[in-house]
Amino acid sequence: MGFQVLITVIFACLFVTCDGLYKDNKYGYIDRPTSDDVQGDQVKDKPVFQQQWITQKLDHFNGADSRMWKQKFLVTETYYRTGGPVFLMIGGEGPINKQWMSTDDGSTWLTYAKMLGALCFLLEHRFYGDSHPTIDLRTENLQFLSSQQALADLAHFRTVMAEQAGLTNSKWVAFGGSYPGALAAWSRMKYPNLIHAAVASSAPLHAIVNFSEYLEVVWRALAAENPDCPLLVKMAFDTLHELIKHPNNYENITKDFNLCSRLQIRSEKDRACILSSLADSVMDTVQYNNDNRAFERVLATNCTIKTVCEVMSDPSLGNPYHRFAAFVRLRTTTYLLQPCFKDPTYNEYLEDIRNTSYSGPSSGGERQWMYQSCTEFGYFQTTDSPNQPFSGFGLQYQVEQCQDIFNISYQTLYDGAKQTNENYGSYNIRATRIVFPNGSIDPWHALGITSSISDDLPAIFIKGTAHCANMYPARAEDLPQLILAREQIFQLLQKWLKEN
Repeated sequence: MGFQVLITVIFACLFVTCDGLYKDNKYGYIDRPTSDDVQGDQVKDKPVFQQQWITQKLDHFNGADSRMWKQKFLVTETYYRTGGPVFLMIGGEGPINKQWMSTDDGSTWLTYAKMLGALCFLLEHRFYGDSHPTIDLRTENLQFLSSQQALADLAHFRTVMAEQAGLTNSKWVAFGGSYPGALAAWSRMKYPNLIHAAVASSAPLHAIVNFSEYLEVVWRALAAENPDCPLLVKMAFDTLHELIKHPNNYENITKDFNLCSRLQIRSEKDRACILSSLADSVMDTVQYNNDNRAFERVLATNCTIKTVCEVMSDPSLGNPYHRFAAFVRLRTTTYLLQPCFKDPTYNEYLEDIRNTSYSGPSSGGERQWMYQSCTEFGYFQTTDSPNQPFSGFGLQYQVEQCQDIFNISYQTLYDGAKQTNENYGSYNIRATRIVFPNGSIDPWHALGITSSISDDLPAIFIKGTAHCANMYPARAEDLPQLILAREQIFQLLQKWLKEN
């Protein structure tokens, strides 16, 4: 009986955001589908994978709780050779994107699978996409949303697949980028009997509430393109921050940035909300600079750091404030193909993210990821450092959202991040056979492993690349160091798969 038939037999029984925090569906390699190219279980008439479901426990850590739910996964045996390894790509804080299972697009993990004869799974994270453990996203239900529960899902998935499909003796390799990259590393550390090796790309392994270093990396990335660029952005934002304090400027600001509605500032949080949203135009551009995300059908992939700095250096556009406004308009209309820049008030943001329905405006991942940020990780990208170009959205604004949305206190937030580091080891992870690729332009590298811990815990720091760059399909214009990094990862996989 072939593996494809076995899988069928087994389971026949069985965003309005204010602050740019939610970047792991922006900020992760797996993005929500963005076009009509994805239909059913195939991509543009390429039936290379199957969609299946596995039964999981709601609470893996309570033997008395018998509640169950169905978790979605995709599988392809296109490249599988008998006796080959099993690759497990881990989903993150959004729906799994079927483009990552399209062999014709050549995403790097499938390129490795082709060379090594691997069977490939892509497992969706609980509470994201179609994987609904509870009937809705009420806060009392989100107590079952955590990295530890997600890792237990991975362990159970691996056990069931191995037993039912004859893969007990196969070597399993976990792959992930960004938060799923951290899960890949932690799965190898927590379940070394189940996961043989891991590729943890752009993985933020250190939980921190005040992640002010994020914007420090943004400054350095802009300066690497043009030393004057971050200074000009700072001048522009300082001007904006001053103008936005006075209601008589609201009409002009609305026109300058082509806002979808007239600017309304009724509270300090409204002010922080619009400032963080406008800053995210640059933050998001830096984070994904020159990443080959086009195969995901993601927009704005051609908007780069070079675009930012060219606009900010153009005197014909006026002073730095007007240049920054021109960049926001350019990115909004030309690259994102939007008629105007959405400018929610803080109360509008709260109304959306407090909606607990799986069909709500923030159910694609914003509400869930904010809960994980408030309970486990922090990761709040604040303007509290003097060595960055923005202002107006400091730590207090960020952490008060946890109180306003989930009634989670400041102390609980800090305790959660501390517990995460105690549980997984932060920068001092102790394991073997994990590789940590990171890009120097990616702001998230500040929370990752960028220097090798040992021969069995190597870091690959890729100068000039951004978030999860090594995971995307190769192309002719790739930097030599990115090409070399992909090859180094492959060599490590070859070596580790020979080890017991």
